[in-house]
Amino acid sequence: MLWTPGGRSSDLEDRRSGGGMGRGLGLGGTVVVLALSLITGRNLFSDLGVQPAISSGSSSAMSAADSAQEEPEVQFVSFVLDDVQNTWAKILADQNVQFSRARLVLFRNSTESGCGPAQSAMGPFYCPVDQRVYIDLGFYDELKTKYGAAGDFAQAYVLAHELGHHIQHLTGTDARVRQAEEQNPDQANQYSVRLELQADCYAGIWASKSEQRNELSPGDIDEALAAAAAVGDDRIQKRETGSVNVDRFTHGSAAQRTEWFKRGYQGGSMTSCNTFGS
Repeated sequence: MLWTPGGRSSDLEDRRSGGGMGRGLGLGGTVVVLALSLITGRNLFSDLGVQPAISSGSSSAMSAADSAQEEPEVQFVSFVLDDVQNTWAKILADQNVQFSRARLVLFRNSTESGCGPAQSAMGPFYCPVDQRVYIDLGFYDELKTKYGAAGDFAQAYVLAHELGHHIQHLTGTDARVRQAEEQNPDQANQYSVRLELQADCYAGIWASKSEQRNELSPGDIDEALAAAAAVGDDRIQKRETGSVNVDRFTHGSAAQRTEWFKRGYQGGSMTSCNTFGS
């Protein structure tokens, strides 16, 4: 992918060294604010612009050498973060949908999210409660070595997919899906798959817009497709258990994930991504 190194996004939170959490509270202050939040029924942490104290748990401080080694990757994901969000700000404006920016949290081993503990083993995820994407950069090494999906655009695809969930949150799609899951719990996995495939399709839309801006290098789309296939439910199940159980799919098969990324890439619009009507 063609990009210019140098700089970090203002939407990036770097917690790899235990910092980047914003204004924090001590344990005593956390207890007081939590009690008041329960009494008033409001999230006073958000109102006050502070963060609760969290246990360091298994988190480990990042050395200066490790931090310097990862800096090029940090700057790359910063670029992708801004590029994806700037793209969607324009798309949603045309749809008369108000856009608000998500934040990207980089952490090491573990941290806290609005959706509960975030751990490296969970892989990248989006939390709609605090509108943040959580990534341990070590996942990108695993994407290459364990899943066989190398290349910077494979990494970009992962982040674009997670930000696709942010678009679903802004448009109310995720809320409608959660309601449908509650009404039809036996179909919860099917709803989850359709939600994930739409996020893949949204990543494809961003790739299409990136190509129009001449940001792509030869082979970038192939890298994204390889990454989408590598994290298909069937391939993960086959590698981990030796068999495939379609009823336990949550993200879609390798074929489905690549197909919906291509639909977004080739169609270039949200109308190309109706996974719920297909």
